[in-house]
Amino acid sequence: MIEVRPGGRRRIDRVLAPDYTAGIEELALDGVRALRDEAAQEETDLSYLRRLLHARIDIVKAEQQRRVEGGSAAPVVERLAAILAENAVGPATGLGRYQTLEPSRAEAHRRHVEALVSDVDLSDVSSLSDEKLDQARQAFVAEEASVSARRREVQDVVDRINGEIAGRYQRGSASVDELLAAQRAPRGDGALEP
Repeated sequence: MIEVRPGGRRRIDRVLAPDYTAGIEELALDGVRALRDEAAQEETDLSYLRRLLHARIDIVKAEQQRRVEGGSAAPVVERLAAILAENAVGPATGLGRYQTLEPSRAEAHRRHVEALVSDVDLSDVSSLSDEKLDQARQAFVAEEASVSARRREVQDVVDRINGEIAGRYQRGSASVDELLAAQRAPRGDGALEP
């Protein structure tokens, strides 16, 4: 389960702290954007972790379905691409958003998911007992629910911050011209900001 530790030093602890956006109205626009960028990175990482969990849930469900149908379907490993693609092209669920960031802790997320069911090797799901498959599915589903709940909380934080930024542009206290000028300003090495 994804726990938030009050006063913790991890990014999720900071972003979901009750005072993360306190006093945001008084912050300079650069400070508000920095908060938004940190929260957006956490959202990206949680989304990545959620996708990892969904993939494992899909693999386990496919094997369970194959067994219910009497094992007549091709082994899961032979259908892996199709199994994983089903959710990729299906209807969206949740608050999916276009993300321009890459996960910052991909390897740590993979290890986390693998540790959920440490004695279950999904590379050969057909060799697992029905009991092991069901335990794995339950563990992955519970973790996915926890990750999804935290992701929604982080999305609420990002939305609050984006609302503050948008409000500044609407009130005229922030200017697109200033933003563009700052992006064109030379960096310390003489190059222009991207």
